[in-house]
Amino acid sequence: MSPTVTPVTIPFEGTALNGYLYQPPGGGPAATCVMHGGFDSTAEEWHHIGALAARQRGYTVITFDGPGHPGPHYRDGLVFRPNWETVVSPVIDWAAARPEVDPARIALFGLSMGGGLAPRAAAFEPRLAAMICIDGIYDIGQAYTAPLGLGPDTERRLTAETDPELDAALAQLMHTSSQARWGCRQGMWSFGAGTPRAYLAASLAYHLRDRIAEKITCPVFAGRGESDQFLPGQPEELMAHLTAPATLASFTDAEGAHAQAGAQRLLSARMLDWLDDTLARSGARPTSSQP
Repeated sequence: MSPTVTPVTIPFEGTALNGYLYQPPGGGPAATCVMHGGFDSTAEEWHHIGALAARQRGYTVITFDGPGHPGPHYRDGLVFRPNWETVVSPVIDWAAARPEVDPARIALFGLSMGGGLAPRAAAFEPRLAAMICIDGIYDIGQAYTAPLGLGPDTERRLTAETDPELDAALAQLMHTSSQARWGCRQGMWSFGAGTPRAYLAASLAYHLRDRIAEKITCPVFAGRGESDQFLPGQPEELMAHLTAPATLASFTDAEGAHAQAGAQRLLSARMLDWLDDTLARSGARPTSSQP
């Protein structure tokens, strides 16, 4: 039987966030997976990464685009924000009122940059029963700016009123590297920044330092790619600061790279097996499952 997937709009700060509701095969209320993406993700991207698989296991699934993602940005000009709990909490409010959702069994999933946004939300959202970040990120700004090689001068130079030398270096990097050119352009767009340096400066506010990670109380599943070029060391750093029960799930190069893009079936199996077990230990299970 084809899954029932319904486009939804979630009230948010006088407007709405777009998303999709996957109704569970056994009807609701059911344990629920709330899923959002990251730097350049869309709600639709989750369909083959985990949403369909979770629905087949008996979960209700809600995927959504937040500020900085295509729908809310194109419609309302909403850009990324570091206090991501202000995005997730209204989604949880909406989800908890749905007949398909058991509000005591809601798990939050974050993909790519969402692997740093979701933990930030979990630190200030006590209603979550579990949190999954693919992959785990402790300091988004550090990950984005480390390749510049500025060391202890990073914040000073990025936030300076002027730095012609750094601006010229970034322009040259964008000229010679298609990856850097795409990354800076996408970052400027999704962060609402006028220049590459302003985008990178804005990213410095996205972190779990100052004992934010330590505030997370729900169990955590953090993915880790063996040779992930974008977030090296970030999952381990997140794990080092968590005080809640946490699992670091490593994926080898042979299995898949950043966000396990080459191993989505394996990723779905591992993270949903973990979620099944985590909810079972807490006495909260999906209402039904399918082979």
